Amino acid sequence: MPGETRRARLSGPAGLAMVEEILDTLEGLWPELPDVPAEDRTLFTLAVSEIATNMVQHGEVTASRTLSVEIVLCADELRAMLVDTAPPASIDWHGVAMPDVDSESGRGLALARTVLDEFSHTYDDRGNTWVLVRRVGISR
Repeated sequence: MPGETRRARLSGPAGLAMVEEILDTLEGLWPELPDVPAEDRTLFTLAVSEIATNMVQHGEVTASRTLSVEIVLCADELRAMLVDTAPPASIDWHGVAMPDVDSESGRGLALARTVLDEFSHTYDDRGNTWVLVRRVGISR
């Protein structure tokens, strides 16, 4: 139904199992938003997957590190806020670019930046906060 909003909140240990839980949650929400085009779903899911995976793979590994996610999806905007309890992520935003075709890694930030309309990272007493927004049906 147009105008409907779907929300999900998840929190748990910052590991690959949490990334899978995030992706499973997104997969479960998409059927409830049939007006969101497949391309927007796919590209938003890709961006969320890349950032969440980077957070768990590049953050300091401790037993107490957590990852919390809030997902808000509606017919005109897809939004995710991911927060971890790791030390500040050091990012050279000017150096973010797609690597050579032969590279096996290093595409996550560049991909997310390309497919999102808003993409930000901040750090405060809660940890690293990433906000990802894709507006639905926009030509890029």
